[in-house]
Amino acid sequence: AMAAAAAGAFSLREVLDAFRRCVTEQREVLLEPYLSGWRGLIRFLQSLGAVFSFISKDAVAKVTLLEGHCQHFVSLQSMVQQELAAGLTALRARPDSGCRTVLRLHRALRWLQLFLEGLRSGDPRTSVLCTDAYNASLAAHHPWVVRKAATLAFCALPSRDAFLEIMNVGPPEEAVAVLGEAIPYIGDVYSITQELFEQHKLLDLP
Repeated sequence: AMAAAAAGAFSLREVLDAFRRCVTEQREVLLEPYLSGWRGLIRFLQSLGAVFSFISKDAVAKVTLLEGHCQHFVSLQSMVQQELAAGLTALRARPDSGCRTVLRLHRALRWLQLFLEGLRSGDPRTSVLCTDAYNASLAAHHPWVVRKAATLAFCALPSRDAFLEIMNVGPPEEAVAVLGEAIPYIGDVYSITQELFEQHKLLDLP
């Protein structure tokens, strides 16, 4: 197991720990643990092979972009405030803004949250779970050709048991328990971000 950890293998626990650290008592989302959580989720996606590369590649690019912002801002809220200081129109014109970058990750986080929820409790057919989660989240933001490719790719997903094994936290029931612990933290980060972006009319940044 040590060798796997050294090679950057995924463990669900690190995602749980990162998202648990993410939200302060003031309900601010801290960028550093947010990015840590995402690095874990990216390793999860990468451990599934090429199926998710269209999402993981994009997430890698976005996380790298945000790491630059991390040096200036502790929280998502302070970053949004700072970027909005120049006005919404100016912000909308910036393709590399922190807000736009977070929005892309935010949409993907919703898909992962729904997918993990499905894995925890739902249909043993992972392709169905994943497609449902995708259709309820990312699909609306992807062009048709990407949607088509994604839905085809999901047909090749491993079984639910294989997924629970990839979580690297022990037997299936342990993985289900850790998922049960992690999902509310991920959901919390998601809903705080959603509210913040809604409030500032940032949910449709181009």
